[in-house]
Amino acid sequence: MLKVYYAATALFLLLDYLGGINVRLAFLDPWPLWRGLYYLGCFGCLGLIAWRPALTTLVATAESLITLAALIISMGYRVMTVSESLLTSSPEFVTTEEILNFAIVGLVAWYGWFHGSEALKKEMRY
Repeated sequence: MLKVYYAATALFLLLDYLGGINVRLAFLDPWPLWRGLYYLGCFGCLGLIAWRPALTTLVATAESLITLAALIISMGYRVMTVSESLLTSSPEFVTTEEILNFAIVGLVAWYGWFHGSEALKKEMRY
């Protein structure tokens, strides 16, 4: 299942860059370089689990933790930073799409982190 998830990165990438529909990384929209690096990292995860299937749980757990951290930091930064446009007009701090993306991606990343860390604990027991 994780191979399919990471392979779907190609679909998310096409939707994002060609279709303008950012399903996976709306929280990184203001930072295109980080968004590109994240996509590259997901392809790296796919390559790593295809090359060494025994590392699948570790890779997915680490990627989930990185996603959670990036999600929390980027959303927190956007909400807590006062910009000139915020003071001169009344834009939204974050859009509805970003809030939905935060909830969906956050839930999936939390689930991956929680279950991955539990699986790693079980693997490490002798």
